[in-house]
Amino acid sequence: MQASRVRLGWMALLCLLSSGCGLLIDAVEHVWPVTGSTVDIICDRERVQVGLTMEPFRPFVFPAIWTDEGARVTGLDVELVRAMTDELSKRCGRPVTPVLHLVRFRDLFRLLNEGHLDWFVSAVATSTPAPARAGVAYSLPYFYGGGISGITTSSMVMDRVRANMRDQALHPARDRLAATSHALDGLTIAVQDETSAYYYAEANLSANPLILCDSLPAAFEYADSHAEPRIDVILGAQPVLEYMVKRVRKDWFPLTRDNGVPLFLTKADYAVVVAEESYHLRWLLNDLLLKLDESGRLRDMRTRWLEEEYAFPRRASLEGLSFDVEQMATHYAQGACRLKPGSSHSG
Repeated sequence: MQASRVRLGWMALLCLLSSGCGLLIDAVEHVWPVTGSTVDIICDRERVQVGLTMEPFRPFVFPAIWTDEGARVTGLDVELVRAMTDELSKRCGRPVTPVLHLVRFRDLFRLLNEGHLDWFVSAVATSTPAPARAGVAYSLPYFYGGGISGITTSSMVMDRVRANMRDQALHPARDRLAATSHALDGLTIAVQDETSAYYYAEANLSANPLILCDSLPAAFEYADSHAEPRIDVILGAQPVLEYMVKRVRKDWFPLTRDNGVPLFLTKADYAVVVAEESYHLRWLLNDLLLKLDESGRLRDMRTRWLEEEYAFPRRASLEGLSFDVEQMATHYAQGACRLKPGSSHSG
């Protein structure tokens, strides 16, 4: 055995002085492994680093609540984290604790790529083409039927959207492939920066005045201030906007077609985001999500958060997860809005 190790050591040294020794390197790593898979690392440290957006994406992630036991956060995505961590603990054969990091949505992708997070989950669409989302991969969807839609406070804006769609239907057949491409013509649009709605607007609404906001609450605050240019439509994730107009901002209402069906500009499913090279972790998450789906638990979660009546502060205090307050930006500073450079408005 000693002689074999000496020969293998000399072969490794020769490999360093030459090229084309891939098989030898594999052999050396097999004898003396220096790293394990992401799943092995999580099990060994008994911690999983999870990212959540600090901007409230109700009902997926609610604003944090400060209780006698400390800061807590809750929502559909938070319950999903707890359920997935419970399943992960069973796989590891030891308790695994989720360490939550509440950060700006735009920072989640960067922190994942830099290795600070094992995964993150905040109603992230799997079908958003964007340079900032390179190097990531997605699990099986845990939420189906999402997508981008809009809300407004003006019946005149609603009438204009429907008139635009009727005009679009009169275009030659070749244009009907993009049935909603002109629905928002002539309107001023607000979006949260670097979300799917932002990337949709950047790709499809270049002729519209575009107001970039740091968060959805910032968009509402800007609209309430009657600042110029005035917001005609806020675009965002349809389940989030629907929850807001039904429960929180009843002075806004969703854009709909003539028949009352919600207007989707694009459809999307929401998934857990992992680093592209985390193959073992992705397989594990897919397996866990499949188990939750087949057991009916995912369905129950969606019903519980989207359809039931409840006070989220109470749920946060009773079942919410704690997070590291020191790493979180000032929670209630939801940012501001600004006209995108290059956008114009009639003022």
